[in-house]
Amino acid sequence: MFTGLVRERGRVLCVQQGRLVVETSIDAAIGDSISIDGACLTVVDSEPGRLSFDLHDETLARVKSFADHVNVEPALRAGDPLGGHYVQGHVDAVGRVRSAEAEGDGRRVWIDATPDVLRYCVEKGSITVDGVSLTIAALDETGFAVALVPHTLGVTTLGTLAPLDEVNLEVDVLAKYVERLASSA
Repeated sequence: MFTGLVRERGRVLCVQQGRLVVETSIDAAIGDSISIDGACLTVVDSEPGRLSFDLHDETLARVKSFADHVNVEPALRAGDPLGGHYVQGHVDAVGRVRSAEAEGDGRRVWIDATPDVLRYCVEKGSITVDGVSLTIAALDETGFAVALVPHTLGVTTLGTLAPLDEVNLEVDVLAKYVERLASSA
């Protein structure tokens, strides 16, 4: 489990033959779970400053292509503070940036999403975009907006988002459980 509070931006060294290699200062052991742009991946090789992950066909079918830089967050450990929201690292869909405009010291980013994602979105609710825990600022028929503060812009890859960019989306898992429980009652 993760919180969506990204620890750092990692640099993608290569993606080939089902293997992703990321340059990062995160220290992890083989078998540890790490969120890479919101996808929970298992460390298969660990060297100082470098982590490697195997990419299953299921992962590749659900996530956007890995760019030059990625958001990196190690799994939550017992006793760690819960500062974001519960994030599983299970990407639900890929969204597309509609617009990204300056707003004061921050930016407002509109992201178009599928109906399967939007059904779980509520204003002031939680959403994960490329592994970053965010609050939904507004909704319309085809997407949602998030308001990015300077800190988020500086420590994640979201500061470079531009129209038509793809992003990994994970909806709030609690909303999925509520829907499932309500439909079986």
